[in-house]
Amino acid sequence: MSDKAHKKDKFVGVFPELVEELLDVLKGYGIREEAIEWYRDSLNYNTPGGKLNRGISVVDTYVILKGFKSIDDLSVEEYKKIAILGWCIELLQAYFLVADDMMDKSITRRGQPCWYRKEGVAEIAINDAFMLEAAIYVLLKKHFKKESYYVDLLELFHDVTFQTELGQLLDLITAPEDHVDLSKFSLEKHSFIVIFKTAYYSFYLPVALAMYAAGINDEKDLKQASDVLIPLGEYFQIQDDYLDCFGKPEDIGKIGTDIQDNKCSWVINTALKLVNPEQRKILDENYGLKNSEAELRVKNLFNELGIDKIYLDYEEKIANELREKISQIDESRGFKGSVLTEFLNKVYKRSK
Repeated sequence: MSDKAHKKDKFVGVFPELVEELLDVLKGYGIREEAIEWYRDSLNYNTPGGKLNRGISVVDTYVILKGFKSIDDLSVEEYKKIAILGWCIELLQAYFLVADDMMDKSITRRGQPCWYRKEGVAEIAINDAFMLEAAIYVLLKKHFKKESYYVDLLELFHDVTFQTELGQLLDLITAPEDHVDLSKFSLEKHSFIVIFKTAYYSFYLPVALAMYAAGINDEKDLKQASDVLIPLGEYFQIQDDYLDCFGKPEDIGKIGTDIQDNKCSWVINTALKLVNPEQRKILDENYGLKNSEAELRVKNLFNELGIDKIYLDYEEKIANELREKISQIDESRGFKGSVLTEFLNKVYKRSK
């Protein structure tokens, strides 16, 4: 078994215990069995099905910060405790996705019907989303209440949740799928959306959680981490936008839909800065339409504008800037630049 598969297997092995802990809370309230089974289904359907990169990153970061060689050096109790923090991020992700799919009227998620589209669920999914989020605080209270950093964990989850929802708000009002208005788009808006909607919870949150658990809580260290992880998260999303348009479906595992879905992506925003009036007319008339001919006209224009090369130049520039920042990390208080190098290496030049 590969190291990656081993990490995932061990992480996934903790989740059934957490489900039972959460259901025990419901049983303690004397709630009826049908509600307990509903919650079980929601937890299992919505939480463990993705790549689990965010959750596993908490464990990986903790291992580096504590100077261990691998996850197998942690005791059973220590591993479970750190894995719980990872699963709390996955519960946050599940909460966002259940709600997001309803807002976007999505059909499938992770190769299965979206939760709200399951028979008998519909609008109940709104409450299910709230309950996925609430599970985070049930688990934190049970396992971390006696820790000196308990309030730090609570504040971190509350802050990052609010930041993500702010990013989602700006995204929804800038680029509704059913109303195309490219005059609302800009690279500045795109930057705010991706930093708040993606970078905080996907990049900063896993590292900050591991830092608190490892006893590294100095504001300067947290800032050193965020100063690299936030631009790295923005780079990751720009890369995602680029791959949606220019990546090969067999590599990225899906057919890109950003053009037809009127997404406020880096690609369209970069194009808008370069077009002449005639090219702008092509974008206004074709972007966001649900047909492949219009999509092809937009893609051809992107190629004409040389967006591909602009992205590759950007990728080299941002990677070099981040490496430079990492090389200047002050490790005197226990934080390690290798944590950030690990994240950058996972993102740089990825093709899926």
